[in-house]
Amino acid sequence: MKKRYAIILAAGQGTRMKSKLYKVLHPVLGKPMVQHVLEQVKAVDLEDVVTVVGFGSDQVKDLLGDNTKFVLQEEQLGTGHAVMQAEELMKDKKGTTIVVCGDTPLITQETFEKLFEHHEQEGAKATILTAKAPNPFGYGRVIRNDKNEVERIVEQKDASPEEQLVDEINTGTYCFDNEALFEALKGVSNNNSQGEYYLPDVIEILKNKSEKVSGFQILNVDETLGVNDRVALSQAEKVMKLRINEQHMRNGVTIMDPENTYIHADVVIEPDVVIYPGTTIGGNSIIRENAIIGPNTEIQNCEIGEDSVVKQSVATDSKIGKRVNIGPFAHIRPDANIGDEAKVGNFVEIKKAELGKGSKVSHLSYIGDAQVGSNVNIGCGTITVNYDGKNKHLTTIEDDAFIGCNSNLIAPVIIGKGSYVAAGSTITKDVPSDALSVARARQSNKEGYASKLKNRLQDKN
Repeated sequence: MKKRYAIILAAGQGTRMKSKLYKVLHPVLGKPMVQHVLEQVKAVDLEDVVTVVGFGSDQVKDLLGDNTKFVLQEEQLGTGHAVMQAEELMKDKKGTTIVVCGDTPLITQETFEKLFEHHEQEGAKATILTAKAPNPFGYGRVIRNDKNEVERIVEQKDASPEEQLVDEINTGTYCFDNEALFEALKGVSNNNSQGEYYLPDVIEILKNKSEKVSGFQILNVDETLGVNDRVALSQAEKVMKLRINEQHMRNGVTIMDPENTYIHADVVIEPDVVIYPGTTIGGNSIIRENAIIGPNTEIQNCEIGEDSVVKQSVATDSKIGKRVNIGPFAHIRPDANIGDEAKVGNFVEIKKAELGKGSKVSHLSYIGDAQVGSNVNIGCGTITVNYDGKNKHLTTIEDDAFIGCNSNLIAPVIIGKGSYVAAGSTITKDVPSDALSVARARQSNKEGYASKLKNRLQDKN
């Protein structure tokens, strides 16, 4: 097999996006477009990948790191000019080079592989990735001869009325014999209205040399969508969303409403998970089998164990064990570790805390910077008072403790194993194991005082 290479064109600023963010860094399902492209093309076992960067180059380099080499296109003078910037790194290499735009996030590894194979089997010097477009207006048309060979590419503005009826379009992705590509680029001129060097001109140069040019037609035109504005970005998001959701459903996941469920590309979901509408699962999340997620739930970079339920809640950068019940309206903040069979109920916030097996925080509580043991019951309205205005402090609640409602645990403090904290207490000192701690003002009842108070208020009115 011939050696294979890739050049990713990612230098354009993308003015039509009307954004401060560099175009190819706009995310599709949580991942920047250019990262989608790089990951899919690299999966085809390449010798080298070169990414052409321009405006915002440092951000792209930071994102892609050592997964590609970089060259800089200081002036954006067309796609041909962009490829020329890779000449020093690529010109002497023998093999096949694919050229793809960094704003085409939907092209899959399978399509790249098929394009390479077709190009090499045909023995072509260039192969154009083409597609049948329901509305080809604005695209370059691929004109074939009576032998179905590619004759030329005609841009919309130059196409005759007959050529404008052609619905096979140039997608902007190509395979080239690498040496032929850089030799032909020497003949590309910028003698056009835009003063730019166009990569499709290489096709005409090769045809004039009687070199073979082929076309490989992709069946799914959606893959070739180029994102140049926010409308196209939303279209790409929709296509990617349904593609990912369909893959999960075919792998045994129940997604009640795929149109309203957003699962990012790197999420792992095991069979027999059920996902309700309005749910977003992002980052490197892992959802184990038989879990139930949603509705209206947001999960980011979390592992959720078998048979757990998370409904109408937000969880970020945390681990949730098996048979856990979370929500509705819970907030699991970063570095939480929720043990098996635990419960986190409505309007509970957990942050940088460990909740042991079988422990319960059922409602209206804040547990932050805490180490909570097993089988602990934390009553409604409990707060671990972790912040003194400068530093965060740890609250430790040992196994089998019971925390009464509306308790304030002033950290650093330890609540001993099996101890009780009476409702309404403000705990400032450690509570020994098997102790009852009552830390509240003594109740005082003033007989008949309520009537006097009411009369006094009426007199003022």
